[in-house]
Amino acid sequence: MPTAAQNGGNDPSGKGGPMFADVAATSIFSSWPDRLRRAAIILLVAALALIVMVAFGDVPMVHALLAFVCIGAAALVPWQLSNSLARSDDSPVEIPVEAAAVRAVVGAMPDPAVLLDRAGRVIHLNPAASQLAPALRRNELAQFALRSPDILTALREAIATAQPRRTFFVDHVPVERWMELVITPLVVPTAFGGSDLCMLMTFHDQTPLRRVEEMRVDFVANASHELRTPLAALSGFIDTLLGPARDDAKARERFLGIMQTQATRMARLIDDLLSLSRVELTAHVQPDTEVDLVPIIREVIDGLEPLATDRQVVISTELPATPLPIAGDREELLRLFENLIENALKYGASGGRVEVTLFAPETSGDARVAVRDFGPGIAPEHLPRLTERFYRVDIGDSRAQGGTGLGLSLVKHILNRHRGRLQIDSVVGQGATFTAHFPRAKPKTG
Repeated sequence: MPTAAQNGGNDPSGKGGPMFADVAATSIFSSWPDRLRRAAIILLVAALALIVMVAFGDVPMVHALLAFVCIGAAALVPWQLSNSLARSDDSPVEIPVEAAAVRAVVGAMPDPAVLLDRAGRVIHLNPAASQLAPALRRNELAQFALRSPDILTALREAIATAQPRRTFFVDHVPVERWMELVITPLVVPTAFGGSDLCMLMTFHDQTPLRRVEEMRVDFVANASHELRTPLAALSGFIDTLLGPARDDAKARERFLGIMQTQATRMARLIDDLLSLSRVELTAHVQPDTEVDLVPIIREVIDGLEPLATDRQVVISTELPATPLPIAGDREELLRLFENLIENALKYGASGGRVEVTLFAPETSGDARVAVRDFGPGIAPEHLPRLTERFYRVDIGDSRAQGGTGLGLSLVKHILNRHRGRLQIDSVVGQGATFTAHFPRAKPKTG
């Protein structure tokens, strides 16, 4: 609502009209707040009236002063009260649970921890909780940031019953993690000397335990399936050597060579299974060590040079002269490039050439390592399933090449842990290109 001064100021006549007196009286107080300005005008008018009454009437000076004090109190108290209310409306809501000890305990907990009041508003949270759920804010309801139905149900039950609750949920971003939530009711001292019932939410990462269990189940299932064939072959040749071929030196030499091949295949299969399980176990933890891709690729190529010579394949490289750092695990990257280049040497040997190219972006973007062969290529219907465990385009050829069916699956999981991705392009009769994308390492500050 506009004030009298504003109405007079907007009078188009320029002479003030009926509001002219109010404008003149309030012009000296124009910079004051509204209620204080009104109180000053009242006091001014009262002072003038009392002076006239003392000068021309029979009112004693003492009575006039007492009346002025009463009028002043009546005028100023409402202004002071409204000023206090305005300050309280502008200031943030104070939460009574503000003890330094409470903040210190919640902040020092190693697992994500959030302290809520009985209404579900966030009182305190530690840095681990902020990283787990960035939408959590102090003085705001936790249900706006934690939208999992399991979490909300457990929280409502804990608040309603004042009893501890435990639940499990899966966090899918940025990678899949299994979390356990424990809600514990606590009686917490308040800033006013009393106490209040609060809810302490603690989150525990169960991913390593879950992955260990999955690793055990997968290892037993995969190992029993893939080891059955070489074990059956070994058992059959052993029976033959103990029986009919006991005294046949030529047959014994041939059978022992086959047995050695099968034993090597089993050893490699077990090694790949263990490597895959280790990578899956730590898939939720992104490597933070800075490594240079260039010497890693050179080391892998040098190690595979005998295989290239044996297959009569030439490995050509196109690598930058300057370092290309990424955040990664050196041993896992060695295994990744070994699988990609070795596959190209084995299954694309008919092309006679393998190209390894490292693309370094000038500013931002992913670093890319492309391994291209010029062999028979891969039919389109096989491309989406190449990274599945034990999936083979040609089972007979794969086993003849000494493959385990786990190489590309291991590549995919290593890239997932490094927050990268694998791109496969192939045209039948023109070879295949496997491109590993890696996010660039963030520059160090300070």
